[in-house]
Amino acid sequence: MAPAKKPFALGWEPAIFLLLIAYPFLPVFESLFFGATNRSLGDQLPTIFVFAILALGLNVVVGNTGLLHLGIAAFFAIGAYTAGILTTAAYAFELPFYVALVVGPLLAALLGLLLGAPTLRLRGDYLALVTLGFGEVTKSALTNLQSITAGTQGLNPVPPPATPDFLPLDWASDYRPFYFLTLAALILVVILLRNIEASRLGRAWIAIREDELAANCMGLNPAKLKLAAFALGSGLAGLAGVLYATRLTSTSDPNAYDFNRSIIMICCLILGGLGNRLGVLLGVFLLVGFDNILCPIVDAKIQQLVPDSGGKIWMQFTGWRLSVFGLALILMMRFRPEGIIPSSRVKHELHPEETAPAIDGGRA
Repeated sequence: MAPAKKPFALGWEPAIFLLLIAYPFLPVFESLFFGATNRSLGDQLPTIFVFAILALGLNVVVGNTGLLHLGIAAFFAIGAYTAGILTTAAYAFELPFYVALVVGPLLAALLGLLLGAPTLRLRGDYLALVTLGFGEVTKSALTNLQSITAGTQGLNPVPPPATPDFLPLDWASDYRPFYFLTLAALILVVILLRNIEASRLGRAWIAIREDELAANCMGLNPAKLKLAAFALGSGLAGLAGVLYATRLTSTSDPNAYDFNRSIIMICCLILGGLGNRLGVLLGVFLLVGFDNILCPIVDAKIQQLVPDSGGKIWMQFTGWRLSVFGLALILMMRFRPEGIIPSSRVKHELHPEETAPAIDGGRA
């Protein structure tokens, strides 16, 4: 007998993206969540979309391939400064945003290949130290090469994307153009990664992560597969960097691309679920959204209840956010180390009793 067809299901990812597409047309949510603050949720979401792309790029290397990467912020910076150099008036190029949107990821992917080629023979902590060192070298270079990067001042102003005359868009005061640009980029990245993960390349990455020696004996080339993961992860980080600089209209201070940035992205993966796209998106929304969305709302509510709380740091929720971060990670590692939405493989590794097939009347 042929198996019964499953009823049509939209799935979580398409449903979430449809809701995000509809959000700018539902202003009731702005007044509902941000009525007591001077912020706009729609204005904060593009930043979350950018960091979601960055985290998805890191997930290719860490979650899918199993390589500990502590320098993803360096490739994020490469994309941002590529956009600054190609588009700002400080240089003679002054190319359109869309050129930087292509060149930034390609340059970051190329540098990812150059970093990975001599170092991917290393494993575990040794590879992590190399990527950590590359990140610190990149940050120091951006700080000290003042004639190129403007040092701690950063390159600015990074112009917004050019639009046709018949389509006037106000990139400065209206959040919606950049909102839809970053959301479209995120959707395309998710579709790309979904197809890759279902392909032979994606399955090969999983094989490398599970057992590199066994994968090698089965005819896979671990070096080429790792290089492909490094290149794709670095390219996505460069794409996020281009969007980030354009969003800020500046490349920002080099300290914005330090080790802490890489660690926050790894925390997003751990919290949401390594190797699971939806889990990574959830982790970014929880951690980055905590800073950009939740903290201002709670601080505004505290200010309403206690008017003189503004000058007391212990009365501000923002002052406790790092403690909340740390406590949340401790609890996650203790009670749910696989993350909130783990991949099926990771869940099976950590909780085999929950995923084992039922035998003898339901006993596994």
